[in-house]
Amino acid sequence: VDWFNAVDLTYRADLRELNELNFARFDAKLEQRLAEFRIELLGEIGQLRLEFRTELQQMRVELIRWMFGFWVTTMLTLAGLMVALHNH
Repeated sequence: VDWFNAVDLTYRADLRELNELNFARFDAKLEQRLAEFRIELLGEIGQLRLEFRTELQQMRVELIRWMFGFWVTTMLTLAGLMVALHNH
């Protein structure tokens, strides 16, 4: 019976050591994958920020064009109205 208990303790110790080694490998692999994912995610976020800024700049330019067109048209209309009223 003592021999079986000794063998059982040996197997338990071996199993515990094997589990610890497997867990250490799993943990290292998980850390590596998380680091790779983080780098990829930061790259994607940077790309999205760049695209967002570019699109925002294009919208700003378009808005300024429309504002300029609106104000020029308004000023020409007012100038024409003033000339028409002055000559009348």
